[in-house]
Amino acid sequence: MRLEPTAPPCCVVIFGATGDLTRRKLLPALYRLVQQRLVPSEFAILGTARQPHNDDEFRELMKAAVTEFGDEETLDENAWESFAKRIFYIGGDFNDAALFQQLKTKLEELDKEFDTAGNRIFYLATAPDYFAVVAKQLGDAGIAKPGKTSKTTKTKPWTRIIVEKPFGRDLASAQALNKTLAAVFDESQIYRIDHYLGKETVQNLLVFRFANSIFEPLWNRQYIDHIQITNAEPLGVEGRGGYYETAGALRDMIQNHVFQVTSLIAMEPPASLSANGVRDEKIKAMQSVRPLPADRIDELAVRGQYGGGTVLGDTVPAYREEPAVAPDSAVETFAALKLQFDNWRWAGVPFYLRSGKRLQKQVTEIAINFKEVPHRLFNDLDSPLQPNLLVIRIQPNEGISLRFGAKLPGQSMRIRAVNMDFRYGSSFGVKAPEAYERLLLDCMLGDSTLYARRDMVERGWEIVDPILKSWQTPAKDFPNYEAGSWGPQAAFELIERDGREWRKL
Repeated sequence: MRLEPTAPPCCVVIFGATGDLTRRKLLPALYRLVQQRLVPSEFAILGTARQPHNDDEFRELMKAAVTEFGDEETLDENAWESFAKRIFYIGGDFNDAALFQQLKTKLEELDKEFDTAGNRIFYLATAPDYFAVVAKQLGDAGIAKPGKTSKTTKTKPWTRIIVEKPFGRDLASAQALNKTLAAVFDESQIYRIDHYLGKETVQNLLVFRFANSIFEPLWNRQYIDHIQITNAEPLGVEGRGGYYETAGALRDMIQNHVFQVTSLIAMEPPASLSANGVRDEKIKAMQSVRPLPADRIDELAVRGQYGGGTVLGDTVPAYREEPAVAPDSAVETFAALKLQFDNWRWAGVPFYLRSGKRLQKQVTEIAINFKEVPHRLFNDLDSPLQPNLLVIRIQPNEGISLRFGAKLPGQSMRIRAVNMDFRYGSSFGVKAPEAYERLLLDCMLGDSTLYARRDMVERGWEIVDPILKSWQTPAKDFPNYEAGSWGPQAAFELIERDGREWRKL
Protein backbone atom coordinates (compact mmCIF):
# COMPACT_ATOMS: atom_id res chain seq x y z
CA MET A 1 0.00 0.00 0.00
CA ARG A 2 1.27 3.44 -0.93
CA LEU A 3 1.66 5.85 1.98
CA GLU A 4 2.13 9.53 1.08
CA PRO A 5 4.50 8.92 -1.84
CA THR A 6 6.75 11.76 -2.91
CA ALA A 7 7.05 12.45 -6.61
CA PRO A 8 10.46 12.49 -8.30
CA PRO A 9 11.91 15.75 -9.69
CA CYS A 10 10.08 16.98 -12.79
CA CYS A 11 8.83 19.92 -14.81
CA VAL A 12 5.13 20.20 -15.70
CA VAL A 13 4.46 21.93 -19.03
CA ILE A 14 0.85 23.12 -19.36
CA PHE A 15 -0.50 23.84 -22.84
CA GLY A 16 -3.53 26.11 -22.52
CA ALA A 17 -2.09 27.63 -19.36
CA THR A 18 -4.41 30.64 -19.30
CA GLY A 19 -7.57 28.55 -19.70
CA ASP A 20 -10.32 27.68 -17.27
CA LEU A 21 -9.06 24.16 -16.48
CA THR A 22 -5.63 25.46 -15.48
CA ARG A 23 -7.09 28.19 -13.29
CA ARG A 24 -9.78 26.11 -11.60
CA LYS A 25 -8.06 22.75 -11.24
CA LEU A 26 -4.44 22.32 -12.31
CA LEU A 27 -2.64 25.18 -10.55
CA PRO A 28 -4.59 24.80 -7.27
CA ALA A 29 -3.88 21.05 -7.35
CA LEU A 30 -0.15 21.53 -8.00
CA TYR A 31 0.02 24.16 -5.26
CA ARG A 32 -1.60 21.78 -2.76
CA LEU A 33 0.78 18.96 -3.70
CA VAL A 34 3.73 21.26 -3.06
CA GLN A 35 2.22 22.41 0.25
CA GLN A 36 1.78 18.79 1.34
CA ARG A 37 5.41 18.10 0.41
CA LEU A 38 4.32 15.41 -2.05
CA VAL A 39 6.33 17.20 -4.74
CA PRO A 40 10.05 17.81 -4.11
CA SER A 41 11.85 21.13 -4.31
CA GLU A 42 13.32 19.98 -7.65
CA PHE A 43 10.17 21.01 -9.47
CA ALA A 44 9.02 23.65 -11.98
CA ILE A 45 5.93 24.66 -13.97
CA LEU A 46 6.13 26.03 -17.50
CA GLY A 47 2.91 27.42 -18.95
CA THR A 48 2.22 28.24 -22.56
CA ALA A 49 -0.76 29.72 -24.44
CA ARG A 50 -1.44 32.30 -27.13
CA GLN A 51 -1.58 35.30 -24.76
CA PRO A 52 1.70 37.31 -24.65
CA HIS A 53 2.34 37.33 -20.87
CA ASN A 54 5.70 37.53 -19.16
CA ASP A 55 6.58 35.37 -16.12
CA ASP A 56 5.43 37.92 -13.53
CA GLU A 57 2.09 38.56 -15.25
CA PHE A 58 1.42 34.84 -15.49
CA ARG A 59 2.32 34.35 -11.83
CA GLU A 60 -0.18 37.02 -10.82
CA LEU A 61 -2.89 35.30 -12.86
CA MET A 62 -2.11 32.00 -11.19
CA LYS A 63 -2.03 33.59 -7.74
CA ALA A 64 -5.54 34.91 -8.35
CA ALA A 65 -6.60 31.43 -9.47
CA VAL A 66 -5.20 29.68 -6.38
CA THR A 67 -6.75 32.36 -4.15
CA GLU A 68 -10.17 31.89 -5.77
CA PHE A 69 -10.24 28.14 -6.30
CA GLY A 70 -7.82 26.80 -3.68
CA ASP A 71 -8.74 25.27 -0.32
CA GLU A 72 -7.25 27.98 1.85
CA GLU A 73 -9.42 30.89 3.01
CA THR A 74 -6.37 33.15 2.86
CA LEU A 75 -3.29 32.45 0.78
CA ASP A 76 -0.03 31.98 2.67
CA GLU A 77 2.10 34.73 1.09
CA ASN A 78 5.45 33.15 2.04
CA ALA A 79 4.40 29.75 0.71
CA TRP A 80 3.12 31.35 -2.48
CA GLU A 81 6.35 33.30 -3.06
CA SER A 82 8.35 30.09 -2.81
CA PHE A 83 5.94 28.33 -5.20
CA ALA A 84 5.75 31.25 -7.66
CA LYS A 85 9.54 31.25 -8.19
CA ARG A 86 9.06 27.92 -9.97
CA ILE A 87 6.38 29.16 -12.39
CA PHE A 88 7.35 30.34 -15.88
CA TYR A 89 5.54 31.24 -19.08
CA ILE A 90 6.14 31.42 -22.82
CA GLY A 91 3.44 32.76 -25.15
CA GLY A 92 3.00 31.58 -28.72
CA ASP A 93 0.97 29.80 -31.36
CA PHE A 94 0.77 26.00 -31.12
CA ASN A 95 1.03 25.81 -34.90
CA ASP A 96 4.39 27.62 -34.81
CA ALA A 97 7.41 25.31 -34.63
CA ALA A 98 9.47 28.20 -33.19
CA LEU A 99 7.39 28.09 -29.99
CA PHE A 100 8.44 24.48 -29.37
CA GLN A 101 12.10 25.31 -29.90
CA GLN A 102 11.68 28.03 -27.26
CA LEU A 103 10.07 25.50 -24.93
CA LYS A 104 12.91 23.05 -25.55
CA THR A 105 15.52 25.67 -24.68
CA LYS A 106 13.61 26.77 -21.57
CA LEU A 107 13.21 23.17 -20.37
CA GLU A 108 16.96 22.67 -20.60
CA GLU A 109 17.45 25.83 -18.53
CA LEU A 110 14.94 24.64 -15.90
CA ASP A 111 16.66 21.26 -15.72
CA LYS A 112 19.85 23.02 -14.70
CA GLU A 113 18.25 25.63 -12.43
CA PHE A 114 15.94 23.29 -10.49
CA ASP A 115 17.62 19.90 -10.97
CA THR A 116 14.47 18.47 -12.56
CA ALA A 117 16.56 15.61 -14.02
CA GLY A 118 15.04 15.89 -17.50
CA ASN A 119 11.70 14.51 -16.28
CA ARG A 120 8.75 16.17 -18.04
CA ILE A 121 4.97 16.06 -18.06
CA PHE A 122 3.20 17.72 -20.98
CA TYR A 123 -0.39 18.53 -20.01
CA LEU A 124 -2.79 19.22 -22.90
CA ALA A 125 -5.31 21.55 -21.25
CA THR A 126 -6.30 22.88 -24.67
CA ALA A 127 -9.28 22.59 -26.96
CA PRO A 128 -9.39 19.05 -28.48
CA ASP A 129 -8.51 20.46 -31.92
CA TYR A 130 -4.97 21.10 -30.65
CA PHE A 131 -4.25 17.64 -29.17
CA ALA A 132 -2.81 16.21 -32.38
CA VAL A 133 -1.12 19.51 -33.30
CA VAL A 134 0.77 19.78 -30.00
CA ALA A 135 1.73 16.08 -29.97
CA LYS A 136 3.21 16.31 -33.48
CA GLN A 137 5.07 19.55 -32.66
CA LEU A 138 6.57 17.95 -29.54
CA GLY A 139 7.80 15.07 -31.69
CA ASP A 140 9.22 17.37 -34.36
CA ALA A 141 11.01 19.45 -31.71
CA GLY A 142 12.67 16.33 -30.30
CA ILE A 143 11.25 16.67 -26.78
CA ALA A 144 8.64 13.89 -26.82
CA LYS A 145 11.09 11.09 -26.04
CA PRO A 146 13.07 10.81 -22.78
CA GLY A 147 16.61 12.09 -22.73
CA LYS A 148 19.77 10.11 -22.09
CA THR A 149 20.62 8.42 -18.81
CA SER A 150 22.32 10.79 -16.36
CA LYS A 151 26.02 10.12 -15.86
CA THR A 152 25.88 11.29 -12.24
CA THR A 153 22.62 9.73 -10.98
CA LYS A 154 22.59 6.78 -13.43
CA THR A 155 18.82 7.26 -13.84
CA LYS A 156 17.00 7.57 -17.16
CA PRO A 157 14.72 10.61 -17.49
CA TRP A 158 11.05 10.12 -18.37
CA THR A 159 8.57 12.08 -20.48
CA ARG A 160 4.77 11.74 -20.20
CA ILE A 161 1.81 13.42 -21.83
CA ILE A 162 -1.61 13.94 -20.20
CA VAL A 163 -4.54 14.23 -22.59
CA GLU A 164 -7.84 15.70 -21.38
CA LYS A 165 -11.19 14.47 -22.61
CA PRO A 166 -12.87 14.34 -25.02
CA PHE A 167 -10.78 11.64 -26.69
CA GLY A 168 -12.38 12.11 -30.10
CA ARG A 169 -16.08 12.53 -30.85
CA ASP A 170 -16.72 9.06 -32.31
CA LEU A 171 -14.80 5.84 -32.93
CA ALA A 172 -13.12 7.04 -36.13
CA SER A 173 -11.84 10.30 -34.63
CA ALA A 174 -10.70 8.54 -31.43
CA GLN A 175 -8.74 6.02 -33.48
CA ALA A 176 -7.20 8.84 -35.53
CA LEU A 177 -6.16 10.73 -32.38
CA ASN A 178 -4.69 7.58 -30.83
CA LYS A 179 -2.78 6.89 -34.05
CA THR A 180 -1.34 10.41 -34.02
CA LEU A 181 -0.31 10.11 -30.36
CA ALA A 182 1.20 6.67 -30.96
CA ALA A 183 3.35 8.05 -33.79
CA VAL A 184 5.08 10.33 -31.28
CA PHE A 185 4.72 8.68 -27.86
CA ASP A 186 4.79 5.11 -26.58
CA GLU A 187 1.51 3.97 -25.00
CA SER A 188 3.30 3.85 -21.64
CA GLN A 189 3.91 7.61 -21.94
CA ILE A 190 0.27 8.52 -22.68
CA TYR A 191 -2.03 9.33 -19.75
CA ARG A 192 -5.66 9.90 -20.81
CA ILE A 193 -7.17 11.63 -17.82
CA ASP A 194 -10.71 11.07 -16.56
CA HIS A 195 -11.09 13.07 -13.36
CA TYR A 196 -13.95 10.84 -12.15
CA LEU A 197 -11.43 8.06 -11.54
CA GLY A 198 -9.57 10.37 -9.15
CA LYS A 199 -12.56 10.65 -6.82
CA GLU A 200 -12.10 8.85 -3.51
CA THR A 201 -15.37 6.92 -3.72
CA VAL A 202 -14.62 5.64 -7.20
CA GLN A 203 -11.19 4.45 -6.06
CA ASN A 204 -12.84 2.84 -3.03
CA LEU A 205 -14.84 0.57 -5.32
CA LEU A 206 -11.77 -1.63 -5.70
CA VAL A 207 -11.26 -1.76 -1.94
CA PHE A 208 -14.95 -2.35 -1.24
CA ARG A 209 -15.19 -5.22 -3.70
CA PHE A 210 -11.86 -6.96 -3.25
CA ALA A 211 -10.90 -6.31 0.38
CA ASN A 212 -14.19 -7.50 1.91
CA SER A 213 -15.08 -11.18 1.70
CA ILE A 214 -18.79 -10.63 2.41
CA PHE A 215 -19.58 -8.71 -0.80
CA GLU A 216 -17.65 -10.29 -3.67
CA PRO A 217 -19.45 -13.70 -3.39
CA LEU A 218 -22.76 -11.85 -3.92
CA TRP A 219 -21.51 -9.70 -6.81
CA ASN A 220 -23.10 -11.67 -9.64
CA ARG A 221 -26.30 -12.71 -11.46
CA GLN A 222 -27.34 -15.14 -8.72
CA TYR A 223 -27.96 -12.38 -6.17
CA ILE A 224 -28.18 -9.08 -8.07
CA ASP A 225 -31.35 -8.17 -9.95
CA HIS A 226 -30.11 -5.04 -11.71
CA ILE A 227 -27.75 -2.08 -11.35
CA GLN A 228 -28.50 1.63 -11.74
CA ILE A 229 -25.82 4.29 -12.27
CA THR A 230 -27.02 7.88 -12.07
CA ASN A 231 -25.19 11.12 -12.77
CA ALA A 232 -27.55 14.06 -12.18
CA GLU A 233 -26.72 17.76 -12.26
CA PRO A 234 -28.99 20.69 -11.41
CA LEU A 235 -26.68 22.95 -13.45
CA GLY A 236 -27.17 23.80 -17.10
CA VAL A 237 -24.34 24.27 -19.58
CA GLU A 238 -22.95 27.20 -17.52
CA GLY A 239 -21.61 29.30 -20.39
CA ARG A 240 -20.26 26.26 -22.26
CA GLY A 241 -23.04 26.21 -24.84
CA GLY A 242 -20.58 26.34 -27.73
CA TYR A 243 -18.77 23.23 -26.50
CA TYR A 244 -21.94 21.40 -25.54
CA GLU A 245 -23.43 21.95 -28.99
CA THR A 246 -20.62 19.74 -30.36
CA ALA A 247 -20.82 17.17 -27.56
CA GLY A 248 -24.10 16.38 -25.79
CA ALA A 249 -24.71 14.18 -22.75
CA LEU A 250 -23.80 10.89 -24.43
CA ARG A 251 -20.36 12.10 -25.50
CA ASP A 252 -19.73 14.39 -22.54
CA MET A 253 -20.59 11.99 -19.69
CA ILE A 254 -21.76 8.49 -20.64
CA GLN A 255 -18.97 7.44 -23.01
CA ASN A 256 -16.20 8.30 -20.55
CA HIS A 257 -17.11 8.99 -16.89
CA VAL A 258 -20.10 6.67 -16.61
CA PHE A 259 -18.48 3.85 -18.58
CA GLN A 260 -15.36 4.04 -16.41
CA VAL A 261 -17.47 3.60 -13.27
CA THR A 262 -19.47 0.84 -14.96
CA SER A 263 -16.29 -1.07 -15.75
CA LEU A 264 -15.19 -0.99 -12.10
CA ILE A 265 -18.54 -2.45 -11.05
CA ALA A 266 -18.56 -5.12 -13.78
CA MET A 267 -14.88 -6.19 -13.85
CA GLU A 268 -13.49 -9.48 -12.57
CA PRO A 269 -10.95 -9.50 -9.70
CA PRO A 270 -7.54 -8.48 -11.11
CA ALA A 271 -4.50 -10.68 -10.59
CA SER A 272 -2.70 -7.66 -9.12
CA LEU A 273 -3.21 -3.94 -8.53
CA SER A 274 -0.69 -3.05 -11.20
CA ALA A 275 -1.90 -0.54 -13.76
CA ASN A 276 -2.35 -3.12 -16.49
CA GLY A 277 -3.69 -5.72 -14.05
CA VAL A 278 -6.66 -3.49 -13.25
CA ARG A 279 -7.10 -2.05 -16.73
CA ASP A 280 -6.99 -5.51 -18.37
CA GLU A 281 -10.03 -6.57 -16.34
CA LYS A 282 -11.88 -3.31 -17.02
CA ILE A 283 -11.55 -3.70 -20.78
CA LYS A 284 -12.53 -7.39 -20.60
CA ALA A 285 -15.76 -6.39 -18.88
CA MET A 286 -16.58 -3.68 -21.43
CA GLN A 287 -15.77 -6.01 -24.33
CA SER A 288 -18.61 -8.24 -23.13
CA VAL A 289 -21.22 -5.46 -23.46
CA ARG A 290 -23.85 -6.68 -25.91
CA PRO A 291 -23.89 -4.52 -29.08
CA LEU A 292 -26.94 -2.30 -29.44
CA PRO A 293 -28.76 -3.29 -32.66
CA ALA A 294 -29.52 -0.36 -34.95
CA ASP A 295 -33.21 -1.30 -35.12
CA ARG A 296 -33.57 -1.31 -31.30
CA ILE A 297 -31.84 1.95 -30.38
CA ASP A 298 -35.14 3.63 -29.42
CA GLU A 299 -35.86 0.71 -27.10
CA LEU A 300 -32.44 0.67 -25.39
CA ALA A 301 -31.41 4.35 -25.41
CA VAL A 302 -33.29 7.54 -24.53
CA ARG A 303 -32.33 11.15 -25.16
CA GLY A 304 -33.76 14.33 -23.75
CA GLN A 305 -33.33 18.09 -23.78
CA TYR A 306 -34.44 20.38 -20.97
CA GLY A 307 -36.98 23.12 -21.35
CA GLY A 308 -37.50 26.01 -18.96
CA GLY A 309 -38.41 25.31 -15.34
CA THR A 310 -37.46 25.74 -11.71
CA VAL A 311 -34.31 24.21 -10.22
CA LEU A 312 -33.52 24.53 -6.51
CA GLY A 313 -35.98 27.44 -6.29
CA ASP A 314 -34.60 29.40 -9.25
CA THR A 315 -36.35 29.89 -12.58
CA VAL A 316 -34.02 28.78 -15.37
CA PRO A 317 -34.20 29.04 -19.20
CA ALA A 318 -34.53 26.18 -21.66
CA TYR A 319 -31.36 24.75 -23.22
CA ARG A 320 -32.23 26.39 -26.54
CA GLU A 321 -32.26 29.76 -24.77
CA GLU A 322 -28.73 29.35 -23.37
CA PRO A 323 -25.89 31.51 -24.82
CA ALA A 324 -24.17 30.04 -27.92
CA VAL A 325 -26.91 27.41 -28.35
CA ALA A 326 -28.89 27.18 -31.60
CA PRO A 327 -32.59 28.08 -31.17
CA ASP A 328 -33.55 24.76 -32.84
CA SER A 329 -30.72 22.68 -31.29
CA ALA A 330 -31.13 18.89 -31.44
CA VAL A 331 -28.35 18.23 -28.90
CA GLU A 332 -29.31 16.00 -25.97
CA THR A 333 -28.76 17.21 -22.39
CA PHE A 334 -29.98 13.88 -20.97
CA ALA A 335 -29.18 10.31 -21.97
CA ALA A 336 -30.22 6.94 -20.54
CA LEU A 337 -29.09 3.48 -21.67
CA LYS A 338 -29.82 -0.13 -20.90
CA LEU A 339 -26.74 -2.33 -21.23
CA GLN A 340 -26.41 -6.11 -21.03
CA PHE A 341 -23.14 -7.94 -20.35
CA ASP A 342 -22.78 -11.25 -22.15
CA ASN A 343 -20.54 -13.03 -19.67
CA TRP A 344 -20.82 -15.60 -16.89
CA ARG A 345 -21.03 -13.10 -14.02
CA TRP A 346 -23.64 -10.70 -15.38
CA ALA A 347 -25.78 -12.71 -17.81
CA GLY A 348 -29.37 -11.46 -17.49
CA VAL A 349 -28.51 -8.54 -15.16
CA PRO A 350 -29.33 -5.21 -16.86
CA PHE A 351 -27.27 -2.08 -16.18
CA TYR A 352 -29.36 1.11 -16.41
CA LEU A 353 -27.28 4.27 -16.90
CA ARG A 354 -28.53 7.86 -16.92
CA SER A 355 -26.90 11.27 -17.00
CA GLY A 356 -28.48 14.67 -17.39
CA LYS A 357 -28.34 18.39 -16.80
CA ARG A 358 -30.95 20.62 -15.12
CA LEU A 359 -32.25 17.71 -13.08
CA GLN A 360 -33.78 18.03 -9.64
CA LYS A 361 -30.58 17.78 -7.58
CA GLN A 362 -26.90 16.92 -7.78
CA VAL A 363 -26.19 13.26 -7.21
CA THR A 364 -23.84 10.66 -8.67
CA GLU A 365 -24.37 7.17 -7.34
CA ILE A 366 -24.32 3.45 -8.06
CA ALA A 367 -27.32 1.45 -6.83
CA ILE A 368 -26.88 -2.33 -6.59
CA ASN A 369 -30.39 -3.78 -6.43
CA PHE A 370 -30.43 -7.31 -5.03
CA LYS A 371 -33.01 -9.95 -5.83
CA GLU A 372 -35.96 -10.66 -3.58
CA VAL A 373 -35.67 -13.51 -1.08
CA PRO A 374 -36.41 -16.85 -2.79
CA HIS A 375 -39.18 -17.81 -0.38
CA ARG A 376 -41.43 -15.30 1.40
CA LEU A 377 -41.89 -16.26 5.02
CA PHE A 378 -43.43 -12.91 5.94
CA ASN A 379 -46.60 -12.68 3.85
CA ASP A 380 -48.94 -11.07 6.39
CA LEU A 381 -47.39 -7.63 6.21
CA ASP A 382 -48.93 -4.20 5.71
CA SER A 383 -46.46 -3.44 2.95
CA PRO A 384 -44.26 -5.76 0.86
CA LEU A 385 -40.66 -6.40 1.81
CA GLN A 386 -38.16 -4.27 -0.04
CA PRO A 387 -35.20 -6.10 -1.60
CA ASN A 388 -31.75 -5.31 -0.24
CA LEU A 389 -30.09 -2.28 -1.80
CA LEU A 390 -26.46 -1.21 -1.75
CA VAL A 391 -25.85 2.43 -2.71
CA ILE A 392 -22.38 3.82 -3.38
CA ARG A 393 -22.53 7.63 -3.39
CA ILE A 394 -19.81 9.31 -5.44
CA GLN A 395 -21.05 12.87 -4.87
CA PRO A 396 -22.13 14.68 -2.80
CA ASN A 397 -21.93 13.16 0.72
CA GLU A 398 -19.53 10.46 -0.44
CA GLY A 399 -20.24 7.16 1.22
CA ILE A 400 -21.93 3.77 1.14
CA SER A 401 -25.40 2.78 2.35
CA LEU A 402 -26.86 -0.73 2.78
CA ARG A 403 -30.61 -1.27 3.09
CA PHE A 404 -31.98 -4.34 4.83
CA GLY A 405 -35.16 -5.40 6.61
CA ALA A 406 -35.51 -5.23 10.41
CA LYS A 407 -38.37 -5.97 12.82
CA LEU A 408 -40.07 -3.05 14.51
CA PRO A 409 -40.29 -3.31 18.32
CA GLY A 410 -43.62 -4.69 19.56
CA GLN A 411 -45.75 -7.81 19.77
CA SER A 412 -46.74 -7.97 16.09
CA MET A 413 -44.46 -8.89 13.23
CA ARG A 414 -43.82 -5.61 11.48
CA ILE A 415 -40.82 -5.15 9.23
CA ARG A 416 -39.28 -1.91 8.10
CA ALA A 417 -36.38 -1.19 5.75
CA VAL A 418 -33.43 0.40 7.59
CA ASN A 419 -30.08 1.70 6.37
CA MET A 420 -26.53 1.24 7.55
CA ASP A 421 -24.65 4.36 6.47
CA PHE A 422 -20.97 5.04 6.06
CA ARG A 423 -19.80 8.57 5.20
CA TYR A 424 -16.22 9.46 4.40
CA GLY A 425 -16.29 12.87 6.01
CA SER A 426 -17.64 11.79 9.40
CA SER A 427 -15.83 8.44 9.52
CA PHE A 428 -12.32 9.65 8.76
CA GLY A 429 -12.53 13.29 9.76
CA VAL A 430 -10.40 14.43 6.85
CA LYS A 431 -11.24 16.13 3.60
CA ALA A 432 -10.72 13.94 0.58
CA PRO A 433 -8.10 15.25 -1.86
CA GLU A 434 -9.28 16.74 -5.12
CA ALA A 435 -9.32 14.32 -8.05
CA TYR A 436 -6.69 16.30 -9.97
CA GLU A 437 -4.29 16.17 -7.01
CA ARG A 438 -4.37 12.39 -7.00
CA LEU A 439 -4.16 12.03 -10.76
CA LEU A 440 -1.33 14.52 -11.22
CA LEU A 441 0.67 12.83 -8.48
CA ASP A 442 0.01 9.41 -10.03
CA CYS A 443 1.35 10.62 -13.37
CA MET A 444 4.51 11.96 -11.70
CA LEU A 445 4.92 8.56 -10.04
CA GLY A 446 4.35 6.71 -13.30
CA ASP A 447 1.18 5.00 -12.04
CA SER A 448 -1.41 4.86 -14.85
CA THR A 449 -3.98 2.70 -13.01
CA LEU A 450 -6.55 5.50 -12.85
CA TYR A 451 -5.95 6.65 -16.43
CA ALA A 452 -7.80 5.38 -19.50
CA ARG A 453 -5.94 3.07 -21.84
CA ARG A 454 -6.25 3.26 -25.62
CA ASP A 455 -8.37 0.12 -25.95
CA MET A 456 -10.80 1.28 -23.24
CA VAL A 457 -11.36 4.63 -24.96
CA GLU A 458 -12.02 3.02 -28.32
CA ARG A 459 -14.30 0.38 -26.79
CA GLY A 460 -16.45 3.12 -25.26
CA TRP A 461 -16.92 4.68 -28.68
CA GLU A 462 -17.72 1.29 -30.22
CA ILE A 463 -20.62 0.93 -27.79
CA VAL A 464 -22.12 4.40 -28.33
CA ASP A 465 -21.40 4.83 -32.07
CA PRO A 466 -24.66 3.10 -33.15
CA ILE A 467 -26.59 5.44 -30.83
CA LEU A 468 -24.83 8.53 -32.18
CA LYS A 469 -25.64 7.47 -35.74
CA SER A 470 -29.28 6.89 -34.84
CA TRP A 471 -29.47 10.25 -33.09
CA GLN A 472 -28.24 12.13 -36.15
CA THR A 473 -31.94 12.36 -37.00
CA PRO A 474 -33.22 15.26 -34.86
CA ALA A 475 -35.70 14.38 -32.11
CA LYS A 476 -39.17 15.72 -32.88
CA ASP A 477 -40.19 16.29 -29.26
CA PHE A 478 -37.32 18.48 -27.96
CA PRO A 479 -37.44 19.97 -25.37
CA ASN A 480 -39.02 16.92 -23.72
CA TYR A 481 -38.38 17.40 -20.00
CA GLU A 482 -38.83 20.30 -17.67
CA ALA A 483 -35.81 21.73 -15.87
CA GLY A 484 -36.01 20.57 -12.26
CA SER A 485 -37.56 17.20 -13.13
CA TRP A 486 -35.87 13.77 -13.38
CA GLY A 487 -35.74 13.66 -17.16
CA PRO A 488 -38.05 12.71 -20.02
CA GLN A 489 -40.95 10.30 -19.66
CA ALA A 490 -39.25 7.92 -22.10
CA ALA A 491 -36.47 7.35 -19.53
CA PHE A 492 -39.02 6.06 -17.02
CA GLU A 493 -40.58 3.84 -19.67
CA LEU A 494 -37.13 2.44 -20.50
CA ILE A 495 -36.85 0.78 -17.10
CA GLU A 496 -40.56 0.26 -16.38
CA ARG A 497 -40.88 -2.01 -19.44
CA ASP A 498 -38.77 -4.48 -17.48
CA GLY A 499 -40.98 -4.25 -14.38
CA ARG A 500 -38.47 -2.05 -12.53
CA GLU A 501 -38.25 1.63 -11.67
CA TRP A 502 -35.60 4.28 -11.15
CA ARG A 503 -34.56 4.76 -7.56
CA LYS A 504 -36.15 7.81 -5.96
CA LEU A 505 -33.29 10.14 -5.07
